This record gives sequence, C-alpha cells and structure tokens, in this order.
Amino acid sequence: MSANNLAALSEAGVSIWLDDLSRSRLQTGSLVGLIKDKHVVGVTTNPTIFANALSHGEAYDEQVRELAARGADVDAVVRELTTTDVRNACDVFRETYQASGGKDGRVSIEVEPGLAKNTDGTVAQALELWKTVDRPNLMVKIPATVEGLPAITRTLAEGVSVNVTLIFSVQRYLDVMDAFIAGIEQARANGHDISQIHSVASFFVSRVDTEVDKRLAAIGTPEAEALKGEAAIANARLAYAAYVGAFSTPRWQELAAAGAHAQRPLWASTGVKDPAYSDTRYVDELVVDNVVNTMPEKTLDAVADHANLRGDTVSGTEEQAQELFDSLEQAGIDIDDVYEVLETEGVDKFDKSWAELLETVQSQLDKAKG
Repeated sequence: MSANNLAALSEAGVSIWLDDLSRSRLQTGSLVGLIKDKHVVGVTTNPTIFANALSHGEAYDEQVRELAARGADVDAVVRELTTTDVRNACDVFRETYQASGGKDGRVSIEVEPGLAKNTDGTVAQALELWKTVDRPNLMVKIPATVEGLPAITRTLAEGVSVNVTLIFSVQRYLDVMDAFIAGIEQARANGHDISQIHSVASFFVSRVDTEVDKRLAAIGTPEAEALKGEAAIANARLAYAAYVGAFSTPRWQELAAAGAHAQRPLWASTGVKDPAYSDTRYVDELVVDNVVNTMPEKTLDAVADHANLRGDTVSGTEEQAQELFDSLEQAGIDIDDVYEVLETEGVDKFDKSWAELLETVQSQLDKAKG
C-alpha cells in the first residue's frame, strides 16, 4: 500500500484528519504510525466513535476502577475517559500543531448531543471542555443547529477554537460562517489574540447521497435514476463556492489583516455508504486547496491504495453543481426537506450513541464496584 496518494492529497492543500480515536489507538502507537506514514495531521471524534471505543477491549478498565473507587457517577466517568483520550491525542499532535502554526495538529471533542437545542448549555459545556482538556490544539465541536449558531459565536468570542459539525445545507453553512465571523469580531473586542483561534466547518457529504438516492429510487423515472450519486458532491462544491464568497468580503479582510484565520471547510462523512460507488469518490471529487477531509481508517487505506486523484476537482464547478440541483428539483426532490431530515437524524444518531456510551460505562462501573 502506497502513501504516495496521501502525500499528493496533502500537497494539493487537503489536510488529512482521521475520523476515529480510542485508548488502544493511543497505547499501541497506531496514531503515531498514521502521522508518520499516512500524512494524518488531525483527529475528529464524536459520540459514536467513543461508544465504539469504550465497548471494545479492556483499555479503559483501570481508569474506570480508579474512578469507581472515588465514587464518580457515570457522567463524570464518561467525561473523564473521553477528555483523557483527547488530551493525550492533543499531546501526540503537539509537534504537528506547532509546525503548521496551529492550523493542523487538531483534535476535536463534541459537546453532548442532548444540548443540540440548548444554546446556553452548549456554551457552558464548550468552555468546560476547553478548560478540562487544557490544550491549545483542542477544537470543541458544536452542532450547526439553529440554537447552535449563537453558541458558536459566543464560544469563539471566549477565544476557544471550534469545529462546527452536522452541516448539510449551503444556507446553513452561510449562517455558520456568519456566526464564525461574528465570533472572531467579538473575540477581538474581548482582547483575545485572534491569530490563535482556528475553526473548521464540518460539511457532511455521503449522508446527502444516501437520503437523496433513496428518494430518487422512490420516484423511479429514468430521469430520477440518472441523478443518483450526484447530490453530495454537488452540494459540497456549492459549499466551497459559498466559502470563497464569505471570506472575500471587506468585513472579513479587516479581520484577516488583524491576524484572523478563515474557517476552513471540512469534508465529513466521507466514508462511502453505497457499495455501487467507488470507495474513494468523496475524496477524489473534493480536492481543493485549504480544506480538511476527515476519514475513517478504511477510507484512508482505500485512498492510499487506489485513489483517482486529478488535482483540483472543485474550483470552477459551481455552475454545473447548481444545474444538478435544478435537475433534482425538477425530478421532484424537496431538497430543504432532505436537509431537515438529515439534521434531525444526525442529532438523533449521536443522542443514541451517547445513551449507548453511558450504558456501556455504567455496566463497567457496576463491574468495577463488584
């Protein structure tokens, strides 16, 4: 397996982040190996990733026993286990963080999914996570719900780096960038060094195809069938055009002159769900300078092995992408409803994973108390 494709991707301006973290990955040196051999320069986590990590193996047993002996409840244990992993991963990436001037070497941790509709609760927990992990290369993940938008602004205003997650529509992405710029303006007014604040906007890719393809199959016309597998990439390409526009304004230029860094687009959910499609398509078709692509290890390995990299596959595609969306509308796809369903499902999935995480840890606690 060759790392040449991954090197080429990095050279094209795509930061490769791993969409996974576990105690065993840290203990075995697997993460260090990916940094060294696979051009990985960051890590993202979410409740599902932690639920999987904690339900496999014995890597967490010792810490659970210690916490049980101290009388910690399940919420405190989950917070302690996850922030310990994230803090240790931040330390692993410290060199990358310093070498990239803070752009990469980032590790993300998410506020509890139950806070997705709670602005004040999100801000309070984001600041608490920042303080608990206590590493400059942390990013706190905040969902791009309507209630999340003011939380993004308020968290950035405190000097905290933010990864905005669960973005599906270009309109919501525009709102996110507006919330980001407002946050940087407030951080500056609050006396923070804005050159130290970084942010990414996690725009979800594969799930859009999953939902749209299902609806196109239900419509069943030849025209609808011909549009399958096109929506997600077109959506992300329109998002990139929106990003270019948002960070070309005089309002942003003033902040950039004061040392601010633009919020980079991050392609999330890039593992291919439909086996009919190439397993590297959400990497191959979204190559452009100054973005992040966060991949599960399976996708990372597929890219290393057989990616079809052809340089920049995003710039200049806006018109074509818009035509695709016009065709989807003509075929009978209610795209706004697609986005609404995906956001609701996204929050619900993480809620369910969080419940599983609590359940797993509770049973480990019970066992430790014996």
